[in-house]
Amino acid sequence: MSAPNLFLIYVTDIERATRFYSDLFEIEPITTTPRYVPFQVAPSVLFALWSGRGDTVTPDTPRSSEVGLMVPRATAAIDDVYAKWAEKGVTVIEEPHDDVFGRTFVIADPDGNLIRVSPFD
Repeated sequence: MSAPNLFLIYVTDIERATRFYSDLFEIEPITTTPRYVPFQVAPSVLFALWSGRGDTVTPDTPRSSEVGLMVPRATAAIDDVYAKWAEKGVTVIEEPHDDVFGRTFVIADPDGNLIRVSPFD
């Protein structure tokens, strides 16, 4: 069986979201289209922004998933990422704190999609 290799994030404004994620993760998309923008995050693995067919993704659509960024070196590295992202003016949902799996924090993108930073499992 194949493993998932495409992860979509629904956004209402593809250009705004592309700028946000390019700046946040310091990566560039591999291509851009009017409604779909993929970023290669590992060989044969894409993280992509999708605005649907124009009328299918709206601001009032509930966001119920999280994008995760797992970092090494736990506490210090996570606090460093938080400080760097806070300087960019991100929307903080949960400030850095210790949880059952280690140090973590959560921010939101302009559409309310959640982004969690945590240590490698």
